Amino acid sequence: MSTYVNLNQSLEQRFIKYAKIDTQSDPNSPTCPSTLKQKNLGKVLVQELLEIGVYDAEIDDNGYVYGTIPSNTHKSLPVIFFCSHMDTSPDCSGENVKPIIHNHYQGQDLILPDDHQIVIKLSEHKDLEQQIGNDIITASGTTLLGADNKAGLAEIMEAAAFLMKNPEVKHGTIKLLFTPDEEIGRGVDKVDLKKLGADFGYTIDGETLGSIEDETFSADGATLKIYGVSTHPGFAKGKMESAIKILAQILDSLPKDTLTPETTHQKEGFIHPVSITGQVEEAEALFIIRDFTDEQLAEHSQFLEETVRNVMANYPKSTYQLTVKAQYRNMKQVLDQHPKIVQYGVEAIERAGVVPKQQSIRGGTDGSRLSYMGLPCPNIFAGEHAFHSKQEWVSVQDMEKAVQTIINIACIWEEKG
Repeated sequence: MSTYVNLNQSLEQRFIKYAKIDTQSDPNSPTCPSTLKQKNLGKVLVQELLEIGVYDAEIDDNGYVYGTIPSNTHKSLPVIFFCSHMDTSPDCSGENVKPIIHNHYQGQDLILPDDHQIVIKLSEHKDLEQQIGNDIITASGTTLLGADNKAGLAEIMEAAAFLMKNPEVKHGTIKLLFTPDEEIGRGVDKVDLKKLGADFGYTIDGETLGSIEDETFSADGATLKIYGVSTHPGFAKGKMESAIKILAQILDSLPKDTLTPETTHQKEGFIHPVSITGQVEEAEALFIIRDFTDEQLAEHSQFLEETVRNVMANYPKSTYQLTVKAQYRNMKQVLDQHPKIVQYGVEAIERAGVVPKQQSIRGGTDGSRLSYMGLPCPNIFAGEHAFHSKQEWVSVQDMEKAVQTIINIACIWEEKG
């Protein structure tokens, strides 16, 4: 098997080029993509795919990028795809990103030049202990970096370029999919499954070197509306029931030591209010509800409603409406029915000289929803760390291992086909 070599630093050059393009998504926008600037990166990716010989590369009206690396084997094989997302998180600015390469990292704290208050400390980022001698890329201190998920984009593009240049490396048909709006939960809302034409795939959107994630949260979103009683505050005694205060009391009644993101880890779920708005007459809170089983997820929704009812009992003139909607489900329920997909991913990581870490993710990926759309899809490491923050970083050497893992996956499916 041919081995990928990062000639002339093409991998980090790709990544830096992508990172400089602002692709922040917007949860308040109703369009797809939610921000037109995501298409700026999509067009760059299409042009690069065309240049390496992926002649069907295209971007559609919704901002999805598709491309095909043709099969070069006589074997009849399943069609696999590799997927990363183009948008960056709304949680932190992605405008005017200035990537910086810290060559031959030696364990020092990384003080970022545009804001000396932003320090990436070895004591707080334990994975840096494994990066001695490696080259670390950060932003400059005023923005996120965008390694989530532009590291994945660069890795897939590098692997695609390698496969197109090295026809002796045998593989089946490989599809490429780059999505918008993953960070706001809409990454596969408008994906054209017929155009994709794949049987299963791998998202390249994981964190630590060697990780392969075959389990995600199951996720619901909840909207709670409180309808209070508004009167003139000068004549409100015995009449007013403020929706704002009722909602505040409900939030205060939820657990503080359990069932919150800041007090849970590993396989523990939570109920998390993410926004509140309102006036005296009407107030609203949005929640995300997370756990690893559908049963526990349902229990959390029931607990939230019981909490609401208990508080509302003190306000007989007021009413409420609680709406819970499914967002995505734990992809392990699907992947367990197709064990080879994960097994070959693990083997591909091992062949790259890395110890695999099969694990769960306290979140979701495009692969969560794709798995339930008929395309089983575990998540492979991209090397991104401290995402959604100004302390975000990625290692060039970890990215190189991700590229080799992608190539290995394609080869293993051909070898065993």
